Amino acid sequence: MQPSLFKIRQDGYFGYINAGGEVVIEPQFLEAGAFQSGFTTVRLNGLWALLDDLGRLYIKRLYKAVGPFSEGLARAQVARLWAFVNLQGREAIGPLFEQAGDFFEGLAPVTFEGQAGFIGPDGQFAIKPLFQQTGNFSEGLAPASVDGLWGFVGKNGQFMVPPKWEGASSFQKQSAVVTRDGKWGLINRAGEETVAPQFDFIKGHVQGEFFDGMALAFRDGKYGFVSQEGNIAIEPMFDLAGDFGEGLALVEINGAFGYVDKAGKLVIMPKFEDAGVFSDGLAQVQVNGRWGYINPEGQIVIQPVFQSATPFSQGLALTVQDGKWQYINRSGQLVWKEQ
Repeated sequence: MQPSLFKIRQDGYFGYINAGGEVVIEPQFLEAGAFQSGFTTVRLNGLWALLDDLGRLYIKRLYKAVGPFSEGLARAQVARLWAFVNLQGREAIGPLFEQAGDFFEGLAPVTFEGQAGFIGPDGQFAIKPLFQQTGNFSEGLAPASVDGLWGFVGKNGQFMVPPKWEGASSFQKQSAVVTRDGKWGLINRAGEETVAPQFDFIKGHVQGEFFDGMALAFRDGKYGFVSQEGNIAIEPMFDLAGDFGEGLALVEINGAFGYVDKAGKLVIMPKFEDAGVFSDGLAQVQVNGRWGYINPEGQIVIQPVFQSATPFSQGLALTVQDGKWQYINRSGQLVWKEQ
């Protein structure tokens, strides 16, 4: 698989480099997205166009919004309705739907004339629109609601888990988030509540999204974690916490940040002003107002000299120094810098 391209900024315009720091697509766009599956979106005349990793624009039609490619198709909004475009940039399914989700397991949730169902890649309904709302399929089940309550349907369109919750999201392996009385918990694929709804919703955060098999859980003003196996792995006890990455998660204790493992054991003592997620074997941390990177032993391996820093991805990290964007590699060497 060809590695992704990395977004760069120059004179207020955006372009892309490869992992070696070579400019592949010259900075020329006022707004641009991140590459995924060989495509990104760029803004032209207030609308969005597809751009491939060779720098070719697909401008047969401009869109109000474009989703990520999934199973070779991406949802795209034309005026008020949603269509699906293929990897050649053509509309494989015309703009027919008031709402649309991504394709998973050969089906995409859509809303047609106020009713929700599922279509196949041919654009035909594989599951008739008989629901109020629907979500993505995962391992043969998808959330769906009728009469204000959510359950899970199979690919035959029948409820395999009866609707009885105020909200539900797609399964992540064997667990799915469900909502009752304004709180969320977890169920298994049999529809049994493995963790009764008890956690509060955090504004601006996706509830119950698993990273590295663990999801943040907030209760009584404290943060902990639930596991993808369907249990409370770490009781809420931290003032603040971040997502797990490579077996470690940042936590705040008495105003300082450190890292715990999946058993809740403190493995990197809280001594940083701020911190980020582990990725590519490194995590960004703040010391004396500047950002650098540590290894899983908590040792600083890239000195804290940056104004800001992001997690490593495919060997590079975007940092900011003197207001300028720059990419560094895992050795801390400069790969590309905004002029």
